[in-house]
Amino acid sequence: MFRYAYCTVLGMKRQMILIMSVLCAFCSDVHAQSAPKDTVYVAQLPEVSIKDRWSNDTERYHYNQKKFYVKTVLPYVNATTALFKEINTRSEDPSVSKRELRKFIADKQQEMKAQFEDKIRSLNVTQGALLVKLIARQTNLNIYKMVAEIKNPLVAVKWQSWALLNGMNLDKKYHPEDEPDLENIMYELGYPLPQSYAAN
Repeated sequence: MFRYAYCTVLGMKRQMILIMSVLCAFCSDVHAQSAPKDTVYVAQLPEVSIKDRWSNDTERYHYNQKKFYVKTVLPYVNATTALFKEINTRSEDPSVSKRELRKFIADKQQEMKAQFEDKIRSLNVTQGALLVKLIARQTNLNIYKMVAEIKNPLVAVKWQSWALLNGMNLDKKYHPEDEPDLENIMYELGYPLPQSYAAN
């Protein structure tokens, strides 16, 4: 008898819980239908650079060293890129003769030499290679062809020979996909890939 009464009470409790949960679900459904819709706020968050974690301290060291080297050569990259744009603008101006353009280039070369020669001579080979790569990146041009056009082919051959002896190749365009670390560093320093790459 006691067992029967216990089972009945237990069954009633289960039924009450079931009824209450159905009522709660119904009430919340009615409330959701009658309540005004929530406001959804949309915000544009700044882009974040996500880079792979280094597998060891040596990789982290090499990355930070490359970043330091890039910061070292950036002033020369900026000056060279600005000069190239200036030369390019002059060369496209029909009112500027070839003789005037050659004089302009020679004057600018002397100016750059006086300003940067000692500093550039103090760069190590790795920094020199980065300088060449970053100039190629910022101009989206083949450095060998640029030197051959602005100076002359013999000067271009001379510098290409020097570059090859030091493990570089001036006769090659910059390909961002081949330089993921360098691209990440440039992005971190506020130098996204130039718009000229979007057309390619």
